[in-house]
Amino acid sequence: MRRRVHYYLQRNLRWSSLHFTLLDPEKQSPERAAELAHAAQEGGSHAVMIGGSTGFTRAQLDATVKAVKSKVSIPVILFPGNGETGLSPDADAVFFMSMLNSRNPRYLIEEQAKAADQIREMGLEAIPMGYLVVEPGGKVGQVGEARLLSRENPEEAVRYALAAQYFGMDYVYLEAGSGAGAPVPIPMIEAVHRKIDIPLIVGGGIRSAEAAHDMIKAGADILVTGNLIEGQIDVQKTIGEIVGRAIQDLKKKIREAV
Repeated sequence: MRRRVHYYLQRNLRWSSLHFTLLDPEKQSPERAAELAHAAQEGGSHAVMIGGSTGFTRAQLDATVKAVKSKVSIPVILFPGNGETGLSPDADAVFFMSMLNSRNPRYLIEEQAKAADQIREMGLEAIPMGYLVVEPGGKVGQVGEARLLSRENPEEAVRYALAAQYFGMDYVYLEAGSGAGAPVPIPMIEAVHRKIDIPLIVGGGIRSAEAAHDMIKAGADILVTGNLIEGQIDVQKTIGEIVGRAIQDLKKKIREAV
């Protein structure tokens, strides 16, 4: 299968850090999700992730994916909480992720094995990803029975991230948890970025363009925001501020290199 979405992301990563908008089908109607996705695309978001919680049905997911696809041209990537309700044939790709710091083999390999044949039958592009949950972890840490990575121990995160790379995964995702009171610490992002050779995704607890800017400077290749746009009057402006700062950082690096 051609890896269209993966190569799209790799091409764009040559020019700047990227931004993904995360939408949970449980939190709004398909029509509202489509509106948010369109506004995010206009603001410069590079992809829409759909999934996250375990509180929605396959029908809700399918309806949300179809509505979003009708309003955007950027990739729609599934972010499944499990193999039963987290897949939709109308999406462009799925993050085939393993929660590497889970205590439960269900989230390491069993849900993935359960979903593998469905992914093949649906013709979805699978993008392998090592998923690491950092304190405070939130609901995803509880549900996934994660042995949360300590905020005070960046080297622990480095070891897990390198393991993901050596397993052959395409991306590493540091997740503080949806709506987390504190995002992934800057020293952790810096430490992981220095040691791995694959793109680093960071999400959870990002509440401002300034916080996003600090993470990009620390080495985040891709930022994921979800709660940040909930309740925003001008989603396009909010996303635009994040993406604009990522581009400014790149231009600054180019000037310094020259």
